[in-house]
Amino acid sequence: MECKKEQNLANCNCSYEPCPRKGLCCECVQYHLRTREVPGCFFPDDAERSYDRSFEHFAKLVAKGAV
Repeated sequence: MECKKEQNLANCNCSYEPCPRKGLCCECVQYHLRTREVPGCFFPDDAERSYDRSFEHFAKLVAKGAV
């Protein structure tokens, strides 16, 4: 499968600038799952900037209807 990095970057709201996985969704998802996290693009912008990408934080936002 060909990576569509440029298209992915258009929808990537990750604010962690030195991230080597920006636009490489398959690598990003694998990385975050290994650390019990959800990628930043799953979060609203304000929650993404908190850098708390834990499953627990994501679940709280879902329960509140913020996601």
